Amino acid sequence: MKNKIVVLIALAICFITFNGHATDIKISSEGDFNKERDLLLVQFDCKTDVDDLHTAAALATILSDTLYSKINFHAVAGTYGIQKGLYVPPNDLMKLAFGNNWTDAHENFKNAIKKVNVIVKKTLLNDGDIWIAEAGQSDFTAELLRAIQTDMPNVDISKRFHVVQHSDWNEKTTTPEELLFVKNNTDYQKIPDGNAVGNGTPGFHDSEFKNWESKISDPKLLAIWRLAIKTSNKYNGQEGRYKNEAIFEGGLDFSDLSEVCWILGLKDLKDTEQFFNDYAK
Repeated sequence: MKNKIVVLIALAICFITFNGHATDIKISSEGDFNKERDLLLVQFDCKTDVDDLHTAAALATILSDTLYSKINFHAVAGTYGIQKGLYVPPNDLMKLAFGNNWTDAHENFKNAIKKVNVIVKKTLLNDGDIWIAEAGQSDFTAELLRAIQTDMPNVDISKRFHVVQHSDWNEKTTTPEELLFVKNNTDYQKIPDGNAVGNGTPGFHDSEFKNWESKISDPKLLAIWRLAIKTSNKYNGQEGRYKNEAIFEGGLDFSDLSEVCWILGLKDLKDTEQFFNDYAK
C-alpha cells in the first residue's frame, strides 16, 4: 500500500511539472500546408536589406517546380514596420517573377489591405487556411487580421491563420502592439534563423556560393535571378541602406525563404547549394 502511495505521488508530481510547462511547448505545424486548399502569402518588407530581392527570385524558383507550381500563393511587397532607412524598389522584379499575382503595400497600404483581404476571404470561404511567410515585419499582417475580423467575425483566426517568422530583428522592428496582436491571435510560429546552416531550418545566407547561373536551365528563371542580382547590387548599402555582406561579396542571401520551406515541409533542405541543385533545374 505504501509503495502504491509513493508511485501515485510521483505520478502526480510528474503531471504537475508537465502541466506547469505545457504553455511553453509549441507543436509545430511544419508540413501541414494543404496544396489543394490553402493560401501561401509571402510578405516582403524590402526595407532596407536587399535580401528580399534574392528571396523573391528563390520563391519563383521553388514555385516553378511541378510539386508546387499549382499551389495558391500571393506575394506582397512593402510590408515593413518601424525600421528606419530607405525602401528597396522591387517592382520590376516582382512583375517579372509573379506577373500580376503580387500587391504593392508600399505604394498604397490601405488599398493593399483591401486587395489581399479579398484574396484571403476567398480561401477562407473555400475551407482553406492562410499561411503567412513573414519575410519582414508583422504590421501588415495585424491590419489584415483586423480586416478579416470585421468582414468575417465567425472565422477563428487563431486556427485559420499560421504566421511563420524566422528573424529576431524582424520582430524587434515590428510595432510592439501589432506583434503582440499577431502572436496572440494566430498560430504564430517562430522558427530558427534562415541565415545559419544546421539549426533546424535551411541556411540560405552564403557569401561563397557564386555559380548560380550554371545551375539554372530555365530561361525565365535565369532572367529573374539576373534582375534580382542586378537590382540588389544597385541598392545594397546605398544611401544609408543596410549593407548585406554576403551579397556585397558576390554571394547570395535568400534567408527569408526558410519560412516558405518550413510551411511546405521541406525540412531536408540544407543550404544554398542543395536548393539550386534540387529546384533550379
